[in-house]
Amino acid sequence: MLKIQGNAHFVTRAAFGAMGLALLVAASVAPAQAKVLAKVNGVEITDDDVKMAMDDLGPGIPRQLEGKAREAYVLDFLIDEQLVVQKAQADKLGETPDFAKKLAYLRDKALMETLLGNVAKSAATDAAIKQTYDEAAKNQKPETEFHAHHILVPTEEEAKKALARIKSGEDFAKVADEMSKDPGSKGGDLGWFTKDRMVPEFADAAAKLQPGQLSEPVKSQFGWHIIKLDQTRPKTFPPLDQIKDQVARYVVQKAQSELVLKLRESAKVERTDPPPAPAAAAPKK
Repeated sequence: MLKIQGNAHFVTRAAFGAMGLALLVAASVAPAQAKVLAKVNGVEITDDDVKMAMDDLGPGIPRQLEGKAREAYVLDFLIDEQLVVQKAQADKLGETPDFAKKLAYLRDKALMETLLGNVAKSAATDAAIKQTYDEAAKNQKPETEFHAHHILVPTEEEAKKALARIKSGEDFAKVADEMSKDPGSKGGDLGWFTKDRMVPEFADAAAKLQPGQLSEPVKSQFGWHIIKLDQTRPKTFPPLDQIKDQVARYVVQKAQSELVLKLRESAKVERTDPPPAPAAAAPKK
């Protein structure tokens, strides 16, 4: 599936990128209704420029900045950027062949992002998102989820000792905290999981248990396990409101990918060098 990259990110406020080039070209054609927020040697920076830069900078803006502080940060970035732009103009860097090539590349990139953005707006309708969600929910295969505790130790002997302590009446969680080498499960609690999330030996052993039962020592690539199955339940498909953003991203990427594939089918693409051969699969051990 085609992966559409997000807007360019600026690491520092003095960084020079696509936004600087866009402002360089568009500084003299700001909309009449735009509010002027600053002037740098007579060049205006408007609220429209700030909005555009905020979209472009994205995660490059410190997360703790919100509201007016966020806007002030971006305005300072644009002021610094305009100073660098003016110095570059004074040095006539805009007249070099390399600059012309870069400007042409960024223009093409901006056109691509604009078209794909329009596709995204058209594709991600509530109806399309709901239809995609309904189809995914309908196609989900029935699956069981397990809630279990476990104790992980390096040797079979230690696993047998842990099992003996539990069978003699000690609390499973207490034994797990004292003996288990799995730091990610407090008291041995693994929460809810499906079989595909566990190594096969563990998953198969857990699936054979009834709620409340203990397993005999089970060996896996991680060591030896004692498993206690707590509960089972049918896996349910998450409600739409929980995964709507994820579904919307899928709908958008699918629409964008279909457009690109359609354009490729109707285009004459000639490559002077053949594409690289796919990497060979690693040999099975």
